[in-house]
This record gives sequence, structure tokens and C-alpha cells, in this order.
Amino acid sequence: MAALASSHRLRGPALDVALALFVTAMQVQGTVAKIAAEPETVVRPLSEFGNLGYLLLIASGVVLVLRHRFPVAVLTVTAAASLTYYLVDFPDGPGWLGLFVALYTVTSTGDGRRSIAIAGATITVLTVGWLVAATDIEPRAAIGWVFFRIGASVMSAALGESVRSRRVIAAEAVARAELAERTREEEARARVDEERLRIAREVHDTVAHAVAIINVQSGVTAHLLDKQPERTREALRSIEQTSSRALRDMRSILGVLRDDHDGRMPHPGLGQLDELIAESRNAGLDIDYERTPPTTALPTAVDSAAYRIVQESLTNVIRHVGPTRVTVGVHYGDDELRVRVTNHGSRSPRDAGAAGAGRGLSGMRERCQLLGGDLAAGPLEAGGFGVTARLPLAPTGAAAL
Repeated sequence: MAALASSHRLRGPALDVALALFVTAMQVQGTVAKIAAEPETVVRPLSEFGNLGYLLLIASGVVLVLRHRFPVAVLTVTAAASLTYYLVDFPDGPGWLGLFVALYTVTSTGDGRRSIAIAGATITVLTVGWLVAATDIEPRAAIGWVFFRIGASVMSAALGESVRSRRVIAAEAVARAELAERTREEEARARVDEERLRIAREVHDTVAHAVAIINVQSGVTAHLLDKQPERTREALRSIEQTSSRALRDMRSILGVLRDDHDGRMPHPGLGQLDELIAESRNAGLDIDYERTPPTTALPTAVDSAAYRIVQESLTNVIRHVGPTRVTVGVHYGDDELRVRVTNHGSRSPRDAGAAGAGRGLSGMRERCQLLGGDLAAGPLEAGGFGVTARLPLAPTGAAAL
């Protein structure tokens, strides 16, 4: 890329030099040829005033070497040379080529408004000067060349402005394309981050609940190992079932990281709530399950979020409160689902609040907000802790996109 840019910088001046030499040769040679073909139209030879005519033709061509570095100055020189040339009555010919190139350069490399104003003012001055110089032109039909110069000057400036406008439009299109590409990349990164957060939240809920139950059951096993073998066997069986379920859930959650679909399980939902409550009862909770009949099928996102909120709430009770009475309520409305989990533990409200204030509570609140719902959690006046979630049946948050 650097080599290409360097090559372009070298090629630009070389082209300007070649163009300047070509225009100079055309202006001088073309005018001399016209004089030789129509000697009767010559009013003043190019050689008068110390070859001033030749000097003006050469100067207005050679100065084009600097047209990209000093476009306005080059236009001023070519315009002054043209006015002087025709006011002195030197013979007409292609001595306007350098002027046309200078007008094109000013508008094509300018900023639009200012460059057009400069070109317009220059053409206006030239038009007045050319018409004044042609007041006594003979033959009168030759005045057509004056109007040709005026029209060609306007066209040169218009062509340069057209090129500039197209260049600006192309640059804006490239900028928009780059912005769109960056936006797509940012959106892709955001989706990846959201998916990572979702997976992390699912893993946290699954593992935390399983570990909490296994922790309680393993404590029961250690305490009753010699005293009550039957209860020990039940506790071990509960540990086996909980760990097996956790492994299945983990395979389901992490299945999105694989390219194939083998072994994936559907997202957990309220249909598995009975199994969750049974596990929690085995861990020592006395659970009252209240449920109103569903009025409509739940969206998958709402179904999964409701299940995870109940799961995380029960996990917090098992980990921070211990065996106690818990009420789980799932109530279907016309346009929303309400989930409430209340533990009636003997801890003080402050202790219960601290127990629910960890990462699990923030994860539950995030789930609700993603669906356009809300979550309220806090200690109860009579002791214990309550979590209430409201989930719209038509999700309006980020999860609905």
C-alpha cells in the first residue's frame, strides 16, 4: 500500500509536466499553423513587443506544471495571459488550451462553492475582456471564436465541478460502506457478547442449583451414613439424579458452541418445574406450589426465564437459608406471566436480603429486563424473603429481537 501511494505521488507531477509540454506545443504550433494558413487575418505578429505573443502562449502552457499545487494561481496566470494576448490583438488560435485546463483544475480540486465562485468570476472578467478586444474584429464572422471561448470556459469549469461532485459522492459511498461494515461487526460482537452472557447465566443457574442440592444431600449422607442406611441411600440417589440432570442441562446449554446438533436438549421450561420442586423438597424445603391454568402457550424465552427465576430463587433458599417453608406461585394473565417465590425462613429481613443480593439476583433481574419485564425482590416484614417477577407474554426487550 505504501509503495502504491508513493508511485501515485510520483506519477501525478510527471503527468502534469507531460500535460504542460503538450499544451505549450499545441498552443504555439497551432497558432503558427493558423497564421500560415490565414495570413490575411493577422493584425499583430507574435514577434512584436519582444516576442510577447510567443511568451504568452508558452507561459500559459508551462505554468500548468503547478496546477495541482497552486490551482488558483495557475488560473490567474492563464487568465491574465489570455486577456493580454487578445487585448494586444495577437492572432487567434488555440492559445486558450491552458486556460481551459486551469479552469477544470480549479473546480475539480476545489471545495465546490468557493471554487465555483472563483471560476465564475474569472469567466466573467474574461468575457468582458474578450468582447472588448473583439469590437473591431475583421471579418465580423470571426467573433464566433469569442463566443466559443466563453462557452468552452463555462464547460471546462462545469466538467471539473462534475468530476469533483462524483468524487465526493464516491468517497461518501465508501465511507457509508465502511460505516455499515463497522456497524455490522459491532452488531455481530454485541450478539456474541449477548450469547456469552446468556450461556454464562444458564451455566450459573444450572450449576449453582445442582451444587446446592448436592451439598445438602452430601451433608445428610455424611450425618446418616451409619445411623440410617436407607436415608443415606435415598440421599445418594438424589445426588445421582441431580448431577445427571445438571450434566444434561450443561450439554444443552453448551450445545450452541458446536457445529452439529447432536445431543442438544430443549431449553428448560415450566413443564419441568415439578421435577425441580421435587429435587428441592429432597434437599429439605417444604414447598407449596400454586399455579393457575395457562391461558395460552408461552413463548420459549418467557418459559425458560420463568423456570430459571424459580430455580435460582430455590437455590438461594437452599444455600443461604436452609430447610424452610417456601411458596412458589406461577400465575398466568392475559398478557403477562407472574412468578413469585417466597421463603418463610426464621432469619431476619436483613439476613434474608443479604442472602438474595448476590449474582443470582442480578441475573434474574437481567432476564426480566431482556424480555421487557421487571423483578422485585426484598425481605418480608414477617421474616423471610420474596422474589416477584413479571414477564410479558409478548416480549418487548432485547430478547424479542
